[in-house]
Amino acid sequence: MDELIEEAPCGFLTLSRDGMIQSINRTLLKILQCPSPKQLIGKHINAALANSAQIFMQLYFFPLIKTKHRVEEMYISLHTESGEEIPVLLNASLQKNNEIVCVIVPMHNRNAFEDEILHAKKMAENAYRDKEKTLMELESALKSVEEKQQELLIANNQNAKYKLDTERELELAKKIQETALTKDIINDKIQIVSYYHASKALSGDIYGFYQVTPEKYGIILLDVMGHGISSALITMSLQSLFQKLISQGVRAENVMQELDQYLHELFQNNQDAWHYCTAIYFNIDTTTRTVEYINAGHPPAIIQNIDGEQQELLATSPPLGTFEDITFKSRTINYTQGTRLLLYTDGVSEAFEPNTLNYLLHDSLPSDISETKGIIQGALENTENKFEKYNHDDQCFILIEL
Repeated sequence: MDELIEEAPCGFLTLSRDGMIQSINRTLLKILQCPSPKQLIGKHINAALANSAQIFMQLYFFPLIKTKHRVEEMYISLHTESGEEIPVLLNASLQKNNEIVCVIVPMHNRNAFEDEILHAKKMAENAYRDKEKTLMELESALKSVEEKQQELLIANNQNAKYKLDTERELELAKKIQETALTKDIINDKIQIVSYYHASKALSGDIYGFYQVTPEKYGIILLDVMGHGISSALITMSLQSLFQKLISQGVRAENVMQELDQYLHELFQNNQDAWHYCTAIYFNIDTTTRTVEYINAGHPPAIIQNIDGEQQELLATSPPLGTFEDITFKSRTINYTQGTRLLLYTDGVSEAFEPNTLNYLLHDSLPSDISETKGIIQGALENTENKFEKYNHDDQCFILIEL
């Protein structure tokens, strides 16, 4: 027998017209647990069949093969040497030489499949009997789903309206906050310009600059911890306070003391809502050409003379609202004509590599103050696009030329 047929993944045997085994492959021998083909060749096919299959073969197989010359998917059982019954599918055809060629495929899992089919049939019958109950439960569930969908639709509409109303309110609040910011001051004694960008609708940065007398100017920049609505509410309340104090010509130490005390009183009974803020304040006297300043934990301001020499005005005290009973003391420096000051919040400095602001201010020395502002603003906006991780913070700077 051909080697491919010997090791085929199915049983193969040939029978004479009267059912005598003429050849059998090794695969079928393994199925039958028969060690040698000599034990079966020359014997009737019944030698390999279970009792029920023997009768089935005589009643159906041989009459069909003789009249139709072929049998397809006949389900019978083989009988192994150990007495085990192996269910198989039998396909056969009658050749011209009266030889019957048979292909046998084991069906080990068929009984399990039949059990599953019977189980599924039983379940289907039970389900059919309970159909009315099931339909009622389904109808109830469907009704419940429809009710929930309607509730969800109403909630979504309410949320959409709330979101729209909130956006309108925030836009209005943003306009109010921006309106509270002071306008640029340009005269023959001093020039003050500013840049302001909120990371969200509302900002935690706030500033103000005021001409207190014809010779004196008060300038303040604050950065409340965090950003968004909570920080913006605090900045607006601080803005109304420092505007009043600075406009009245209150001394620098007293301005910072009042702002610090206000924050402590605001959160004394609610530590969860506690906020602090950094601040830097300047009193500029254009007659005496002096700059008096207090830096409460704020990024250092940069002062640059007309020759490009720079100095950083570092913190002189902790941020406002951090510790009780802080004594604020101002420092005073003299300036010459053409001196520039750059104040900024950490949202600006953190967007650059260290000392970038110093370089930008120095390199723009020949430019007028509006051009210098444009140079810093352009670099900041380009850096924002490059380093998106900094876009979440509010950004503000003030540029002064004396």
